[in-house]
Amino acid sequence: MSRLYVHEGDITRLQVDAIVNAANESLLGGGGVDGAIHLAAGPGLLEECKRLGGCAVGDAKVTGGHALLAKWVIHTVGPVWRDGSMGEDSLLASCYRRCMEEAAKLKVGSLAFPCISTGVYGFPQERAARIAVATVTADLAKCERLERVVFVTFDSSATEIYQALLPVS
Repeated sequence: MSRLYVHEGDITRLQVDAIVNAANESLLGGGGVDGAIHLAAGPGLLEECKRLGGCAVGDAKVTGGHALLAKWVIHTVGPVWRDGSMGEDSLLASCYRRCMEEAAKLKVGSLAFPCISTGVYGFPQERAARIAVATVTADLAKCERLERVVFVTFDSSATEIYQALLPVS
């Protein structure tokens, strides 16, 4: 049975143990999913993020969920798409890998990912989805307690891409 799922909608409203935030390097909020998560979590998230001192591209840092349904937020900074020759693929894979590592440390049973770097950062959707699914699938074995990973999409085009890539359960 598959442990990977796709859901089209608002990541801040999902009933999961942890959600991933596609953040910028400051971790102080921004547009897109980052802004939505900060808004839904309330001011406590911003205060906690200020204490983290930022996050490098390809890395991940953890905060509490504050007013979110999720207990944890794993913040990661995806690469800005240039032309594909600047290490974007490996940096994006690193985002997913580092989030899976943090999820394993937290011993979460469920985790939700947004489509990292595919908004204003311009990463091609299908290429990003292939990297996401491959990286998470490879790292699932290291996360024994992780029973459910949800790829949260923002439109039907992204949903169809993920549905085509996920194993049939």
